[in-house]
Amino acid sequence: MADITLLEAVNLALHRAMHDDPDVVVLGEDVGVNGGVFRATEGLRESFGMKRVMDTPLAEAMIAGMTVGMATQGLKPVAEIQFMGFMFPALEHLICHAARMRNRTRGRLHCPMVVRMPFGGGIHAPEHHSESMETLLAHIPGLRVVVPSSPQRAYGLLLAAIRSPDPVMFLEPKRIYRAVSQKVDDNGQALPLDTCFTLREGTDLTLVTWGASVMESLQAAEQLASEGVSVEVIDVATLNPMDHATLEASVARTGRCLIVHEAPRHVGVGAEIAAHLGETCLFDLKAPIARVTGYDTVMPYFRLENHYLPDVNRIVDAARVLMDE
Repeated sequence: MADITLLEAVNLALHRAMHDDPDVVVLGEDVGVNGGVFRATEGLRESFGMKRVMDTPLAEAMIAGMTVGMATQGLKPVAEIQFMGFMFPALEHLICHAARMRNRTRGRLHCPMVVRMPFGGGIHAPEHHSESMETLLAHIPGLRVVVPSSPQRAYGLLLAAIRSPDPVMFLEPKRIYRAVSQKVDDNGQALPLDTCFTLREGTDLTLVTWGASVMESLQAAEQLASEGVSVEVIDVATLNPMDHATLEASVARTGRCLIVHEAPRHVGVGAEIAAHLGETCLFDLKAPIARVTGYDTVMPYFRLENHYLPDVNRIVDAARVLMDE
């Protein structure tokens, strides 16, 4: 069992899902002949043919509409939006149809579909290629929003998403597509959705994060450990619906909470987490809940993107302030 990257784990999960279930189909811009802009779908067309791996025009609204139609008629489509910043033409179908189909038909129809979107900064991309807009999707009832942060979780969560009877927005943090390698057993076993993953146990501070920011958060936890601070690191993984119970239990143990994400601070998912913990864990808290986030600006071009993204120093500094309160 070789070490593979997060990107290779996505590819492995797609191969496994398509092999196990003939109703799984893949569609999107350049996903077939070219294997996708990041090569996440490389080899699928050769293995499963053009009827199950479909190159589409550059038309996100059409991709989303086709995906909803396929899902309501018995297929399990996995669509790719090349970059999250291109999702806006697709939102009408995702919000007005995919998210509402079960409710609209009183359970007669449902949408077992996945929309994959590479998201986030850190790869020196041009405008509209580096956004982190998970809040827009997590706000919509009926859309499950899943964010893997490692090869193992990418494999298991993508399999779970494809097997889900409801629409899943699968947001892939492209900054760590090739940054981390792990051993991944291609055993077809899915990981649970709607569940946080505790990556490191601690007693002094709960550090809550997801996506690419997990990498810096774990590094910050290591540095804080050398200073005598025991940090519990939690990967939220599913942003909607969220596993609040795990977060509440952790904060009850540690008494302090720091939330890290690279999306803008204002009305970010971190604000919802902070509000919920403030409502449910007020008497457990020893200090105010803190956030380290991106800034409330347009994602800058590559010369400034490292100043925008939360880094280890910003996380460590915020944790030190919390420990002093």
